[in-house]
Amino acid sequence: MMTVSLIWGIVVAVCCCLWLILGMRRRQMGEPPLENGLIPYLGCALQFGANPLEFLRASQKKHGPVFTCRLMGNYVHFLTNPLSYQKVLCHGKYLDWKKFHFTTSAKVFGHRSIDPSDGNTTENINKTFIKTLQGDALNSLTETMMENLQLVMRRPLVAKSNTPAWVTEGMYSFCYRVMFEAGYLTLFGKDLTGQDAQKALILNNLDHFKQFDKIFPALVAGLPIHVFKTAHHAREKLAEGLRHENLGKRDHISELVRFLNDMLYTLDDMEKAKTHLAVLWASQANTIPATFWSLFQMIRSPEALKAATEEVKKTLESAGQKISFEGSPICLNQRQLNETPVLDSIIKESLRLSSASLNIRTAKEDFTLHLQDGSYNIRKDDIIALYPQLMHLDPEIYPDPLTFKYDRYLDENGKTKTTFYSNGIKLKYYYMPFGSGATICPGRLFAVQEIKQFLILMLSYFELELVDSHVKCPPLDQSRAGLGVLPPLNDIEFKYKFKHL
Repeated sequence: MMTVSLIWGIVVAVCCCLWLILGMRRRQMGEPPLENGLIPYLGCALQFGANPLEFLRASQKKHGPVFTCRLMGNYVHFLTNPLSYQKVLCHGKYLDWKKFHFTTSAKVFGHRSIDPSDGNTTENINKTFIKTLQGDALNSLTETMMENLQLVMRRPLVAKSNTPAWVTEGMYSFCYRVMFEAGYLTLFGKDLTGQDAQKALILNNLDHFKQFDKIFPALVAGLPIHVFKTAHHAREKLAEGLRHENLGKRDHISELVRFLNDMLYTLDDMEKAKTHLAVLWASQANTIPATFWSLFQMIRSPEALKAATEEVKKTLESAGQKISFEGSPICLNQRQLNETPVLDSIIKESLRLSSASLNIRTAKEDFTLHLQDGSYNIRKDDIIALYPQLMHLDPEIYPDPLTFKYDRYLDENGKTKTTFYSNGIKLKYYYMPFGSGATICPGRLFAVQEIKQFLILMLSYFELELVDSHVKCPPLDQSRAGLGVLPPLNDIEFKYKFKHL
């Protein structure tokens, strides 16, 4: 037994030595500094995954503003100077943003490729997202979401009580269930068979969504979903509910879902359902934690809560809206929602502190990348990556960067502030929780409006308090770094009750 173990140990050691000698990339002239890592294939993935921000800061200090790391078999060039971000977008003809995103979607959700070049769609899918999530389509989505948020929030009033009682709940759990249900109804419509069936469906889907989303980082990293039996079952059940025959039992389905159903003509019914699941995930996975952070930071700051309450009151008064539990629900149009700079600033500041997205593009061919910091040779199939959290927490751009300042994005006149500097130079890109350029999230406008609507309704209908008024800000869940807005590692208890109107 010892002999066999010894032989295998020698074999593994020899393989590692061979990899170190033959398998490691060698930095060539004109290329960025290179970190191969010591573990075959993984490279620096373990250090990066443990704490991306600290790893990148240490690498930046060691190598400068541009460096290369091997991560899960890929060579990733990190650009850490925000003054170079605009230069990257000028090299669009050499960079493919679709390859990574479409491949990852197919792998994680289980559908065939939706890359237009593969012939499975009738038009560019990104254009479809823009067409159905912005412009006139956004007006319809926003109106429907406002109705559904109030449907969910005001539901307890069915059991009428003359003396509203305080309810204590985890704030993240509250945001999760309210935003999930309202968002699901907005995209996929209401059940025609009645409220009981709809309630059961939402509860089941909420549970399945949590199970699937829990292992999402592992799926993106490349692990097969069959390893996670519970999550695999949850994904299939979610998709089953989004099949054409089941959507046919629902009313007021969004234009986005109807368009996708028509354009993915080569996919079978289950594969179409899994593209709908991708839309569901994209609409919820970042919006839910973003809603939590916006509500938590607002309640936690007396100045923010006071300013937001005053702005909401003025907005409703100027729109001729009255808060009533028995009358018509609150209705605000796009223009009215857009004229709330305090809420905008609160949301932006909350996302600045909690977002950790990774903006990725793949090199189509060998080329030279010309940046603020110099020129670098990039090899075909290498990845160019921006990690905006480095910029969001840069004290030169954002003084006292770890402190929540509700008015950070307001100028001296109370209007939206858009001037931020690095090394004395005005930045074009200073706030990037939704990506940039061709990879910018097409649903970002709707996501911000959803959060804003949620905050307006919470301030209008409820009295709100933290159970512990001195509670510390919960740490971020770093396991989801690179995917967008990081949820809290632990929930925060708060109290709410309906106002006496």
